Amino acid sequence: MSIIAGNLQAVEATITDAVKASERARNDVQLLAVSKTFPAQAVLDAMAAGQLAFGENYLQEALDKIASVAQAQPDAAVEWHFIGPIQSNKTRPIAASFAWVHTVERLKIAQRLSEQRPPELDPLNICLQVNISGEASKSGASPEDLPALAREVAQLPNLRLRGLMAIPEPTADVAEQRAAFARVRALFDALRAEGLELDTLSMGMSGDLAPAIAEGATIVRVGSAIFGKRDYT
Repeated sequence: MSIIAGNLQAVEATITDAVKASERARNDVQLLAVSKTFPAQAVLDAMAAGQLAFGENYLQEALDKIASVAQAQPDAAVEWHFIGPIQSNKTRPIAASFAWVHTVERLKIAQRLSEQRPPELDPLNICLQVNISGEASKSGASPEDLPALAREVAQLPNLRLRGLMAIPEPTADVAEQRAAFARVRALFDALRAEGLELDTLSMGMSGDLAPAIAEGATIVRVGSAIFGKRDYT
């Protein structure tokens, strides 16, 4: 067994324990393997262990990796999620190359993704990023601006608004972790009460999986626990 396969087993066990503790079903939560900074071979190793959904932050790196993986495994049903900041001049390749985008925070970006989504592809799945902790350094719409943004994005053709994504301020306190995720869940529930057909809460990473799942996460984004420590040099 490869190191990545063993790591995936360990993460799977953590998710399984968390969903049982929360009295949820295992298929309620999707594992998104965050493969940013790791080579295509790492993705292929994870695929060999059964993982097919991958998250990427850096566009050019992601496009190169998508092409390499497609060349190596042309028939694999890989699902690529863009989870990094989005610049206006990068929307076209994002719209053409990904199945999901988790980091929409402005209407302009959503409009460009809608206009540039190739017509032969299914609608692009969208999560709105919310800055739930109010950090100046974090991207995301404010909770106050979120409802209007959600209503406008939900009307755009070629997109399917699925839910919310958040990265709360880091803390080792489990109660504080749960409180932040609960605030995201409350925003999600309020949008659903308005009639928006949302089904996705993208929240929780390697260090806070269980609290996120306890508060309703449906996608958890895990990188280092699967692929190892990142080298940004």
